[in-house]
Amino acid sequence: MLSIGAFAQIGQVTHRMLRHWDTAGLLVPAHVDERSGYRSYDPSQLARLHRIVALRQLGFGLDDVAQILDGGVDAERIASLLRERRAEVEREHRIAAARLVDVERRLHLIESEKRMREIEIVRKPLPALRLAARRRLVADGAEMAEAVGPTFDAVAAVIGAERGALDTPVAQYAAREDGTEVVAGYVYTGPARDGVEIVELPAVGEAVCGIHLGSMDRIGESWQSVHAQILDRGLVPSGPCRELYVRAVSDDQADWVTELQQPVSAAGPIGSAPVS
Repeated sequence: MLSIGAFAQIGQVTHRMLRHWDTAGLLVPAHVDERSGYRSYDPSQLARLHRIVALRQLGFGLDDVAQILDGGVDAERIASLLRERRAEVEREHRIAAARLVDVERRLHLIESEKRMREIEIVRKPLPALRLAARRRLVADGAEMAEAVGPTFDAVAAVIGAERGALDTPVAQYAAREDGTEVVAGYVYTGPARDGVEIVELPAVGEAVCGIHLGSMDRIGESWQSVHAQILDRGLVPSGPCRELYVRAVSDDQADWVTELQQPVSAAGPIGSAPVS
């Protein structure tokens, strides 16, 4: 079983959102402790969670999501709904334009019946890092790309003149009740500077890591693959995840190399170290 904290981190959603979906009957916890009220989820519920998140990111309301998940709507009808949503997205501004790309990709996946690709993973410790960075709270996962890039740009504007200061970009993502806190910056040994924060990321005893190749618009699939393999090994996420941008130069992101780093621990029994 997974605590609400681990389940939320894997799905990249907030605890509040999971409670809302529970109240709406859309995603009910597999177990609720009678005394403490702590919610626990079965790993098999991740498939439903990922589909809810995907449909919500496409702009479907809760009633539509419930109908699609439980009403026996077939793939052809879902594809038709996605095409209608695509026409709406074309009229929206900036972030909605990013959702249009997601509609196109997900529609293609439905029509071609392809499965999520898996990536190879390794287990290793992570070193402590000292970053020159900025923090940003992102309430909506669809806004993540709009938040992370400008945050890196803002840090680079402060320290970029220093030799080697931009060699190692790193982002850390921590789930919170009201969204995801992003710490984005560069490994930095210089003095404190106005306009950036010195952030000390602690060493991690064990993390599961995988490599994502190419554009950031598909990185969510790679993270899902990493987390699926974590659960297969009897592990659970145990802290904020990191992305180490090994190569991030080209504007089209075609040759980008990103290491996905998720701290892990052994799965415990129901009720151990819960987060409600």
